[in-house]
Amino acid sequence: MSFPECPASLKSIQHYLKTAAEHDNRDPVVAYWCRLHALQTGLKLTTKKTREESALLIALMDWLEECKRINKDNDAITNEVAAQAHLENYALKLFLYADKQDREQNYGKNIVKAFYTAGMIYDVLCTFGELTDEAAQNRKYAKWKAAYIHNCLKNGETPVPGPMQSEDGGENSEEPTSDSQHAPEPTQPQVFPTVTPSTPPDAPSSFSNSLPDPNAAMKAASQLPPVPYTPDPNPGGFIPYDPSQQPQVAQPSTYYGDISSTAQLTPDQIAKAQKYCKWASSALNYDDIKTAIGNLKNALELLQTGRDPA
Repeated sequence: MSFPECPASLKSIQHYLKTAAEHDNRDPVVAYWCRLHALQTGLKLTTKKTREESALLIALMDWLEECKRINKDNDAITNEVAAQAHLENYALKLFLYADKQDREQNYGKNIVKAFYTAGMIYDVLCTFGELTDEAAQNRKYAKWKAAYIHNCLKNGETPVPGPMQSEDGGENSEEPTSDSQHAPEPTQPQVFPTVTPSTPPDAPSSFSNSLPDPNAAMKAASQLPPVPYTPDPNPGGFIPYDPSQQPQVAQPSTYYGDISSTAQLTPDQIAKAQKYCKWASSALNYDDIKTAIGNLKNALELLQTGRDPA
């Protein structure tokens, strides 16, 4: 499915949409939750959506609904507990791979991509609630390392493996800054402890399209020790949205309660009425009653009068 172009006002969700596109064939579970996180973030950005913003967000809703229907037997898509474990293992796999390459000083675009993608997926894990201390530390370290190594390679400098060391031998609290739109901006300066996994899995021998081979990555991820996490108190459902944050739906000026009155409709008008009903169904999947009612009223007015209220 092709999506409308992301408007500048939703620039902050582009990274998640790109990560999702990179995983459509590699790992549909990662693709699904990245787009859901992008949708949730986009819905919260503004209360009044422009036509371009609404087009993208509605397209994401339609895609998520269809993806969930197709993958109804995949627990990592339909169940939040299974999804959280899947994403945590995947993010940790990328993080450990990048950390191993960093400490062996095997620098290149692959290590930047692995650290950066791990940071993005840790962001997506916030969909399930607050990150564990380990996951939160890994996210900050991954984003900082991605920016730092990217800038070093760009400037022809040799990166320092592991956490930065100060002149007195301790860990330096000063982080490098990022001057590239392709690398994440680091957070406020702070100290990062050395990451030394006790039993890191074997890293893949090569990357495919700048990310680990899916079969090798999933095989290695299955061998990882259990990742601690706090189960969601309401597994299997979506996080309810604030109705005030939902896409604005044009409201008809009159509600026609007499269902015996119908209009002669063209095929295009019938198709548009079907879309309103479909959008209403999608909104209900996200507990958005207001938008669902608005779309159903639009469909009813179109069927009864032939006028499109949008």
